[in-house]
Amino acid sequence: MKGTAKVVKGRIEEAAGVLTGNDKLRAKGRTDQVVGRITQAAEKGVRQAKEAAEKSVAKAKGIAKKIVDGVESRT
Repeated sequence: MKGTAKVVKGRIEEAAGVLTGNDKLRAKGRTDQVVGRITQAAEKGVRQAKEAAEKSVAKAKGIAKKIVDGVESRT
């Protein structure tokens, strides 16, 4: 969500810069939008990595349970 807020803030700053003729504010707005998009991409990557890790852990737990159940059934 931080990335989305930065993009929105950047759009507002850019528009304000255009309306007032302030090139520095306009440039800052563009920069904030780019930083926001990069942050969004990073947040998405972190979310995907977390989901993949959770799936791997669940799969490992399932395999471990099968092994334990197999050992217990032999005794």
